[in-house]
Amino acid sequence: MAKSLGEKRVRVDFNPMSSDKVMFMKKEFAQMIDELEQHKQKDSDPETLRLIATAQTKIEEAAMWTVKAITK
Repeated sequence: MAKSLGEKRVRVDFNPMSSDKVMFMKKEFAQMIDELEQHKQKDSDPETLRLIATAQTKIEEAAMWTVKAITK
């Protein structure tokens, strides 16, 4: 099955410790990215698209820091 954009961006399959908590968190972040992506398909306003792109990037960043924090 093909991965969603969110799953690709947070690398949902990369979990060397096989942590259930890491998997849960990554899936949550991936879902947020995907929800924003769906909204992007319905709106062509350049400012809205910029805001969505920024939000998606920040979600990716938050996913990274969250994984780092919970696997410390």
